[in-house]
Amino acid sequence: MRSLLSAACALSLLIGGAAGAATPSSLKLDKNGLQLLDESGRTLDRLKLRAKRWDQRSEAAKSSEGGPAHIAVLLDADRGRPVLVRAQGQVLRASELPEPGFQVEALCLHRDPQGLLHLFLLGEEGLSEQWLISGNTARTLRRLATAPAPEGCKVDDARQLLQVQEPGVGLWEHGTEVEGKPQRRLLKSAAATASPVATAKRYDWPVLQASAQTEPVARFGDAADDPAIWVHPQDGSRSRVLGTNKKQGLLVYDLQGREQQLLEVGRINNVDVRQRIQTGGQTLDLAVATQRDENALVLFGIDDEGRVKELARLPTDLKDIYGLCLGRTPEGQLDAFPNDKDGRVQQYRIELNAQGQWQTRLLRSFKLASQPEGCVVHEAEQRLFVGEEKRGIWALDARAESPAKPQLVMPVGGALQADVEGLAIYQGRAGKPSYLLASSQGNHSYLVLDAKPPFALRGGFRIGINAQLGIDGTSETDGLEVLSSDFGGLYSQGLIVVQDGHKRLPDGPQNFKYLPWAEVARALKLD
Repeated sequence: MRSLLSAACALSLLIGGAAGAATPSSLKLDKNGLQLLDESGRTLDRLKLRAKRWDQRSEAAKSSEGGPAHIAVLLDADRGRPVLVRAQGQVLRASELPEPGFQVEALCLHRDPQGLLHLFLLGEEGLSEQWLISGNTARTLRRLATAPAPEGCKVDDARQLLQVQEPGVGLWEHGTEVEGKPQRRLLKSAAATASPVATAKRYDWPVLQASAQTEPVARFGDAADDPAIWVHPQDGSRSRVLGTNKKQGLLVYDLQGREQQLLEVGRINNVDVRQRIQTGGQTLDLAVATQRDENALVLFGIDDEGRVKELARLPTDLKDIYGLCLGRTPEGQLDAFPNDKDGRVQQYRIELNAQGQWQTRLLRSFKLASQPEGCVVHEAEQRLFVGEEKRGIWALDARAESPAKPQLVMPVGGALQADVEGLAIYQGRAGKPSYLLASSQGNHSYLVLDAKPPFALRGGFRIGINAQLGIDGTSETDGLEVLSSDFGGLYSQGLIVVQDGHKRLPDGPQNFKYLPWAEVARALKLD
């Protein structure tokens, strides 16, 4: 059904007027932004904006330059905010529209019989709005109920119909007229002969409650991703949680979930922390994150009070950098393990050179069959675990001089449901067992495995609503972290931090939830 929605999804749209117009032109959207092209394909102007959702219409009047004027709306992928763009002659002019109060999944424009321009913003959860565009701003006309998680939309201006594709259901038509009762009908349903959706076996894991949560990130949609924990050297209760907002930068929270810092370093995806790193004659606490726009590593320093600052940006030769974890060698050196969407995993040594500059050395590289992301190093065993999202969890020797021979320790299926996301190690104290914690995104659960062969599954759990504290449960978790340090109070046996894919109580941008390890150990009867 996507062909019916091509007007909203096409990468290049002709926006010249009728045949014979003086300056026929087109818009092209790619990863570098929106381009205004002439009839020969030459770039006349460019708007640097990362966007995947957009639509366009012709203006009612010609531009001041004498040619046809055109208008487009793009959704800023980093901020979730619509941007109005006018193509006038050989120039693109952009204006920000109001910020929606929900995650926009699709958008489309409509020119009504009066010649007025409307914008439909379709929400991920089926709560949508119709706006009236006037000049360089917009006002809400009405709210309407539409299909959840729409694949796209377009408007038939002549028939005054909004068409919305609902996955697995079919194509809906909604009347675009603002007055009167909302009207909709199912135009074309999904094939009745479609194969039934397989239902995964449900595991009756215990449901635990988060004890705290962070303030929401500043962007709607798929924004929060991966946490890491820094331990205060004298007082565990003053430790910090680092979390990525992949549409903005790095956030730093205290153990009550209050935001302490925001470092706007761009589209960072995964972050990890290692303390007491030995390099250049210094002992340092460091964090590293993957920067997707630059395919680079961003290196951060953390002082004794948990203040974070950027130290360097270190290039890689990955083409689509994604996940990352860190490992400290027995000598106290720092190794980074970034991965690429094409399946590659690399191992870099990060160090200060003789001139006091940060540098990386590529130590080894290997490749999985499909996209990885989450990974973790069990330093006590010098073992690297890597999550291949659609296939399972792999283990191999973390030492750079060893051959990279991944072994599948837990395949997807059964308790572990794709996507395989965050991985973390709970390092047992005083000879007690260590555990591998994994986010099973497909069934909104968390699995606990022995961190040593044969990597037996010890159980799983979910995180539900804590009504007393007003904290919602968690679902579709991306990254997570766990440490066995004494953080005081509820967290004296350790702390788990997980990303929450859907913030409730109330609805809002994503955040991170805190959970005492003691609750997991009690529920699963762990040593």
